[in-house]
Amino acid sequence: MEQKDLEAFVIAALAEDVGPGDHTSNACIPAEKTSKAKLLVKEHGVLAGVQLAELCFRHVDPDVVFEKHIDDGADVFKEDVAFHVTCNARKLLMAERLVLNSMQRMSGIATLTSRFKVETEGTNVRLLDTRKTTPLIRHLEKWAVRIGGGTNYRDGLYDWIMIKDNHVDACGGITAAIKRVNEYLNEEKLSLGITIEVRNLVELYEVLEVGQVTRIMLDNFEIPILAEAVKIVGDKFETEASGGINLQTVRNYAETDVDFISVGALTHSAGSLDMSLKIIK
Repeated sequence: MEQKDLEAFVIAALAEDVGPGDHTSNACIPAEKTSKAKLLVKEHGVLAGVQLAELCFRHVDPDVVFEKHIDDGADVFKEDVAFHVTCNARKLLMAERLVLNSMQRMSGIATLTSRFKVETEGTNVRLLDTRKTTPLIRHLEKWAVRIGGGTNYRDGLYDWIMIKDNHVDACGGITAAIKRVNEYLNEEKLSLGITIEVRNLVELYEVLEVGQVTRIMLDNFEIPILAEAVKIVGDKFETEASGGINLQTVRNYAETDVDFISVGALTHSAGSLDMSLKIIK
């Protein structure tokens, strides 16, 4: 991630939480007090957000001493200590909830992504996320997907063309949609990948006749039909499977030799990994 984007996020998140001031800490803790705390992991998973945590603490207290013990992307277990942090006590508590909320969310996504990756080991499939993310923290959630071993599909509507069923229906059909997209890219002098979604083999054959795309998304195909579709496409275009794929079924999809599997659940259904920040002196 770009450093400027991270810093903008930290500033906005602290402004939301702190407002005019942390009155509890200001009332209880002397201004000059320094404290040391540890980040305690409370369940098994994949750690994510350590780099962001250091940036948060360094933002509130430039004199912070941050001792990292476990890297982002590592497996962690209950009672593991990810890092120690020593800084001004008021500032430490000001950043505490931002650090925990971010790390718990990111670690939950990284953990789920890692589990999907394990299920597809030994295949050539690449696991993709989607735009089913939380508004304004998409960059953190997609970062967590990368930490967990997945691949980001597109950052937003602006960096990849995806012609979905609603686009096809609104445009008047697959052929019309593909042709109009290519005309638009030429007019705007843009170089973007193009994915076209198909819902059945009839639509697939229409795409193969028209061409002019990068990838064919085979949406909600049953596994035997998906395997047939992948063979039909061959090496003409990239292939992608999508639609309700979960940990129990992803292996079967991967074994069809499809190139990509996109899973919205990586971000929209991941839980949080339990952890806490405890002052130790």
